[in-house]
Amino acid sequence: MRQDQNVAIAQALLEGIGGGRDPAEIAAPFATDLVFEIQGDDGVLPWVGKKFGREAIVDFIREIRVLTEPVTFEVEDILVSEDRAAIIGSLETRIKATGRITATQFAIIVTIADGVVTRFQMLEDSFNVSNAARA
Repeated sequence: MRQDQNVAIAQALLEGIGGGRDPAEIAAPFATDLVFEIQGDDGVLPWVGKKFGREAIVDFIREIRVLTEPVTFEVEDILVSEDRAAIIGSLETRIKATGRITATQFAIIVTIADGVVTRFQMLEDSFNVSNAARA
């Protein structure tokens, strides 16, 4: 049963971001003490690094909407277990400040406990993304 719930949480996250929903609304199923991680070149893009709290996901969504423009976003699969959902795909993004387009495969891994997302981790080619953001 939890696996079905975890798929629904992952799909709601994708639909919320893709549908332009308010970031605070999208963040509602995230824990107030969320662990947010996107490993990479800290300091080049504001969402890269390790942060804590629900506000980290709100900031992430706001920042990607302000600083980037989606070109393509393809979800290849959503894999679930009793306490995780992993969204696997690829994307192309235009960095507004430089006009450069970056392409990367990604995995978004959310850890879920009692219907609440406690950890958000995104794996991508952050080196490529940070290079595209440099003027």
